[in-house]
Amino acid sequence: MYQKKIPLTLECGLHLFMQVMNGKWKISLIWSIYNGIARPGEIHRKLSDASRRVLDTQLNQLVDHGLLLKKVYDQRPLKVEYELTELGKSLIPVIKSTARWGEENRAVLEKKILPNGG
Repeated sequence: MYQKKIPLTLECGLHLFMQVMNGKWKISLIWSIYNGIARPGEIHRKLSDASRRVLDTQLNQLVDHGLLLKKVYDQRPLKVEYELTELGKSLIPVIKSTARWGEENRAVLEKKILPNGG
């Protein structure tokens, strides 16, 4: 089993948040589910730049951390849906605030991030 070289430290809320949200697609997954995209196939189509394996791994991590609930329906073909838990819903204002910050600073950030200054 893989062991991290740097020990896990959760001494403050920011470290805890970063540990739970560590993963390129987790915020996009939460946002997509918040906006009504609940089935894995729909999620994969919405986030098509990510591999199915990575999305499935991060969805499972979000379930394990208590941010998502995975519903498996007893039918054929198999039907799976995800929904936000109360803990997951509590992240929505944080995501909205972060998005607003990005929009408010778009002009400066694009010059720093994009090749040739945007």
